[in-house]
Amino acid sequence: MIKVTTPCRIHMTLIDMNGEIGRVDGGAGLTLSSPNIKITAEEADGVSIEGLQDFTDRMKRAAEALLPEGKGIRINVQEVYPAHVGFGSGTQSSLAAAAAVNELYDLGKSVRELALAVKRGGTSGIGVTAFEEGGFIVDGGHRFKDKGGFMPSAASRVPPGPVLFREDFPDWDMVVAIPNEKGMHDQEEIDTFKKFCPLPIEEVREICHVVLMQMMPAVIEKDIESFGAAVNHVQNVGFNKRESLIWPEFVKNIASFMRSQSYGAGVSSFGPVVYSFVDNKSEGRHLQVEVQKMLDESVGGTVILTRAKNRGAEISRV
Repeated sequence: MIKVTTPCRIHMTLIDMNGEIGRVDGGAGLTLSSPNIKITAEEADGVSIEGLQDFTDRMKRAAEALLPEGKGIRINVQEVYPAHVGFGSGTQSSLAAAAAVNELYDLGKSVRELALAVKRGGTSGIGVTAFEEGGFIVDGGHRFKDKGGFMPSAASRVPPGPVLFREDFPDWDMVVAIPNEKGMHDQEEIDTFKKFCPLPIEEVREICHVVLMQMMPAVIEKDIESFGAAVNHVQNVGFNKRESLIWPEFVKNIASFMRSQSYGAGVSSFGPVVYSFVDNKSEGRHLQVEVQKMLDESVGGTVILTRAKNRGAEISRV
């Protein structure tokens, strides 16, 4: 039997949604130690997905894309996190199923080969690298002529972008709010890209400056104050700025409050997950309690205290 435990990721910013110099996308993101998707898998006749049913269709398609002819698999889904909230569940669930097939039948494929097979990473390479290596990641997007337009990963078929920077993340505590709501997805997500892109080149340059000269050095130097300032900055420029125009009011309120009580806070991808960075657990627990009250009084949900994960998915035979 194969056991796969994936991390989740937060996506902090897209970098270039202008494309003027020939590339598009790119982004910065972080792998989290929790929540996780956990599955077990074993050989079977045909393909079946048992247990929690959140990602049944997605996992079935991913497994079928990798299975050798005449072979089958039974996947039992033991733990999941919500879809369409900003954790990258589409990539992680697909890669979990693909990795189970890869291990079960000794196919010897790399994580990037699995991502190509299950058609993930078409806008952001963060989720694929989070599965492979974990940590803090900056990817370089795609050649615009290859991608041909501005679109989310689910609507794109280009390979994941090259990893420009991957570094172990400091051992900082994080408070993460997971509302009982879904973020934009499917056609609504595609329409948002079409509506706002291309973005002004001046904003792309501003994001590049912050990511290269503030965010990345802060990770290496373990400077939580500078890192938090960079997270706050990129919320107010580029694609994040446009996303903020269509956030629900409860997301705006939670993000604003968390920012005032931490070193930095942001909304992951299209949300509604909101994340923040604190430097000790007592501060984190206090913020966790206060944000939980805000969720309880609005849409409901959970608030967790977690940290980064500096390794990828755990895949083993049991």
